[in-house]
Amino acid sequence: MKQFFKFMFASMLGTVLVLIILFIISLGIVAGIVAATSSDEVVIDKNTILVFKMDKPVADRSPKMPVFGMFGTEKYLGLTDILKNLKKAKTDKNVPGIYLDLSSVQASMATVEEIREGLLDFKKSGKFIWAYSEGYDQKAYYLASTADKIYLTPQGMVFFTGLSTNMMFLKGTLEKLDIKVQVIRHGKFKAATEPLFLDKMSPENRKQTTELITDLWDTMIAGISESRHISRDELNLIADSLKLSRAAEALKYKFIDQIAYKDEFLKDLRSKLGLSEKAKIRTVSMDKYTDVEDHEKKSSSKDKIAVIYAQGSIGSGEGDDQDIGSDRISRTIRKAREDDKVKAIVFRINSGGGDGLASDIIWREVALAAKVKPVVASFGDVAASGGYYIACASTRIVAEPNTITGSIGVFGIIPNFEGLMKNKLGITFDEAKTNKNSGFISVQRPLTPFEYATIQREIETFYDTFISKVAEGRKLTKAQVDSIGQGRVWSGIDAKRIGLIDDFGGLNKAIEIAADLAKLKSYKLWALPEQKEPLQQIIDELFGNNPETRIQSVMGEDYKYYRILKDIRGMKGVQARCLYEFDIN
Repeated sequence: MKQFFKFMFASMLGTVLVLIILFIISLGIVAGIVAATSSDEVVIDKNTILVFKMDKPVADRSPKMPVFGMFGTEKYLGLTDILKNLKKAKTDKNVPGIYLDLSSVQASMATVEEIREGLLDFKKSGKFIWAYSEGYDQKAYYLASTADKIYLTPQGMVFFTGLSTNMMFLKGTLEKLDIKVQVIRHGKFKAATEPLFLDKMSPENRKQTTELITDLWDTMIAGISESRHISRDELNLIADSLKLSRAAEALKYKFIDQIAYKDEFLKDLRSKLGLSEKAKIRTVSMDKYTDVEDHEKKSSSKDKIAVIYAQGSIGSGEGDDQDIGSDRISRTIRKAREDDKVKAIVFRINSGGGDGLASDIIWREVALAAKVKPVVASFGDVAASGGYYIACASTRIVAEPNTITGSIGVFGIIPNFEGLMKNKLGITFDEAKTNKNSGFISVQRPLTPFEYATIQREIETFYDTFISKVAEGRKLTKAQVDSIGQGRVWSGIDAKRIGLIDDFGGLNKAIEIAADLAKLKSYKLWALPEQKEPLQQIIDELFGNNPETRIQSVMGEDYKYYRILKDIRGMKGVQARCLYEFDIN
């Protein structure tokens, strides 16, 4: 008995100690987050350099609180705040210039384009931009080309080869597993399903993909040519010849201005700022600069422009900041429509589409809003398939030249696991039913001809609805939309030529157009949907209700693959999705 109590009390003591330790750790995490999310004003001294890194993913909108883990917090700055900061720094007397630290750029093409436009606008102030890196990939160099002076470490290189993208095909794997995929689609260019039944790109897919990345490349070299005064022909020749494998060659071909180690770069920067050799260079990071007061006169107007952010895969339900839920977004649009103080709506879309029914629900609210006030759709990196569907009723559509859009097509996928289960695992199925088609749809057997025809009819009906709504919204005929539809993906350049968008530009351009359409000279911006307060997000994180940001923090650039798998698992019903995940290099 004595031993029993001894072990019992020892066990109780151990449990109590563990609970105390966990409580202290949790308290520390909460305290760290509260400190990190505090919005106390940051004051900077004169001659402070704004340091701009892009080593964290850039979403359209900043989260209200940073990602946290056991060892600290990370603040992820959204595109909106980056653009605000560049505009603020342009007139800030304490900021003489920007230092671009571009060792890593975690952003897609159109986001990079909007930031580049913001940097070019900053330069109109007469202030300087200097760039330094151990090596520039193509997106990093595209941003660096805005700089007055580009530095490269002696052993570094500029990766400049032209753009490419690749697509992984699963046909061989599925055949080995004895899995048959039954694809029902409309649109000869609807390549989202091709990896399941082909082992290489179809001619149509190769055509659209080549033309798309060619447009993106042309946009990129046009910007570099203008900034660096190198002809486009010479840029293409340099890319074809792989001439920039060494720093000396990058200097020879005028891609950089100076070869230097970091200490030499900092020495030059001190000289630029008029500092002594050992003087400390004052810097402020882009995320800290967000909390620096903006001295621009605030509008006292009661009129508002609602900026509604819709990012991620489209599905039913609430969704969140990373997924477009039809309930949440349609409710938000309705809220802005019914608010008399909201004179215009900017609908910021960054989505490759998703569930067809959910897309239609959101479209309905956009169409209703556009009848009573201007609705300007602003496309980010991608607004395709369902992402285009939800925008087509807008008053105006704005996109970057390198935005991926279009993909007006529909598909459904029904896997047949009968071969895998029976031939590989020895598992068989049988069923009992009350009606002829009670088992519609099953993944344990192939579709019957009647089932296939039924699904095909639904696909055709939805496609007809899709092109009808695009035709109505864009003032085109159904035949015209069908000719540019068929699931084909377009760049922003081609989209403007064929009438799918109206103007080139980013989010700021869309806001300007919305203000002009609403005849507003003074207004406030209202960002929607309203984000959760930091304390609620902390509770969600601690109790595992919102693991997305933590997963994104851990996986970094590979997070996109997790998102693809999550989207695939969530597919149900008719899908209006972009062809596949573009990984353009």
